Amino acid sequence: MDEDKTTSDALGAPLATPRKREELRVWLRDVLGVTVPARVREGYQSPLDYLAYSFFEGHEAFPTDESESIATSDTVVWASRGGGKTFLGAVATALDMVFKPGIEIRILGGSKDQSARMFAHLRMLFEKPALAGYVDGKIKTGSIETTDGSTCEILAQSQASVRGMRVQKLRCDEVELFKPEVLEAAQLTTRLATITVDGTPITVRGSVECFSTMHIPYGNMHKLVEQCRSGTRKLFKWAVIDVLEHCTDAHRCEGCSLFPACRGRAKKIDADQAGHVRVADARAMQQRVGAAQWEAEMLCDRPSRASAVLPEFDERVHVVQSLPEGAMSDDGSWSWIAGMDFGLRTCAVLWAGVDPAGAVWVIRERITQQELLDTHATALREGPPMIDWIGVDPAGRARSDQTGLSSMAVLRRAGLAVRERRVRLDEGLMLLRARLKPADGTGPRLYIAASCTELCRALASYRYPDDPSAKHPLKDGPDHAVDALRYMVQNLDLHGQTRSGNYLNR
Repeated sequence: MDEDKTTSDALGAPLATPRKREELRVWLRDVLGVTVPARVREGYQSPLDYLAYSFFEGHEAFPTDESESIATSDTVVWASRGGGKTFLGAVATALDMVFKPGIEIRILGGSKDQSARMFAHLRMLFEKPALAGYVDGKIKTGSIETTDGSTCEILAQSQASVRGMRVQKLRCDEVELFKPEVLEAAQLTTRLATITVDGTPITVRGSVECFSTMHIPYGNMHKLVEQCRSGTRKLFKWAVIDVLEHCTDAHRCEGCSLFPACRGRAKKIDADQAGHVRVADARAMQQRVGAAQWEAEMLCDRPSRASAVLPEFDERVHVVQSLPEGAMSDDGSWSWIAGMDFGLRTCAVLWAGVDPAGAVWVIRERITQQELLDTHATALREGPPMIDWIGVDPAGRARSDQTGLSSMAVLRRAGLAVRERRVRLDEGLMLLRARLKPADGTGPRLYIAASCTELCRALASYRYPDDPSAKHPLKDGPDHAVDALRYMVQNLDLHGQTRSGNYLNR
């Protein structure tokens, strides 16, 4: 597009441009008949917060000084299912196209159907009497152009459709479903432009806006939210509770299943600032799903653990900032152990302390690629801490064709005590589950230091394939750290025990 665009007079009496956040809310209500929630719970952001940030280019109102800048123009909308994120993306697109003449926008969904959903909302908005006159000709399949030269098209979920594109705004819907390589390519598709709004030059910064729930631990959305915390993107987050309708006397707070999260807020908010989700519908949906799915997809508390190998792992419970007092003393009350997964390319080593009550505290990790086993042996021998023994995969008995030594032999030659208890994968995972969440309710017996970031990531993201017939977890990276932990625990908990059974069933 041209570097400078000016509003056309072809429409005769153009719509008045909203200049402030509250004006934007009233404009949406009066002109488009769209009520946008403006107030949410503390710690969350409202849908109006997102629309205002996007429309005013990161400011409370259109900046009057072109040199005025913002920390970031990229945004992430983390919202519940049915929370209106796709519709609001279409509303933001309509606002840009009407009031920023010549702007170029693209919609990229996690699937073709998802792209079509946002575009269907956009078509519906431009079919309203207030906006119909802005459309240049007819709305085409997958594209709209205004009389002032603004354009919007939907893209296919592929690198070919993304690469080579240069637009002002790219709106990515359901990014949790994106192929990582497509999402990465999408980050290089935008450029800024100067657009004249009501006679005032406005800098429209090239921006990528991402919308989704968070389905997968450490998936696309988790990475984007982490970038928000570092300041490279702006996060807008709301749950189903934040987009409830005004709650009337038809529903009582006492005994309401939504009350623990709502706390009566839906009754206090004004009707013209409330959301679109009916209280009865929210309660019905809550009754159809389990607590974990509700917390993940509707309350946006944390990612779904439906396919997790170790759903018992909870960062809020098992990740600690420091060891108990006296852990590093020399009184001998603690023992120090390690676990190791050799791996062909990636090697994972963990150090842990065992307290007097038998709980395991993982305090250090070493996860590297393409590094010689001798280097790991040196790190284990020198500490800190100095370990009593290391648990490894019994497959490490196999000799190398090059050296004639097994991995275990290399470790023992370095002066390390090696344990190699052979246990089936499912049995080893059961031992981990028993420590994470004992059946007797006594509390966890396995803790991870917050500094062990790769292990925490692995425990949260280690999952089964989507294929329900699959019996084994995916071997896509997180398995290395988990295997190192498994070898450590099984050699601790089963050391000295004898086992018997039918050879053919083992």
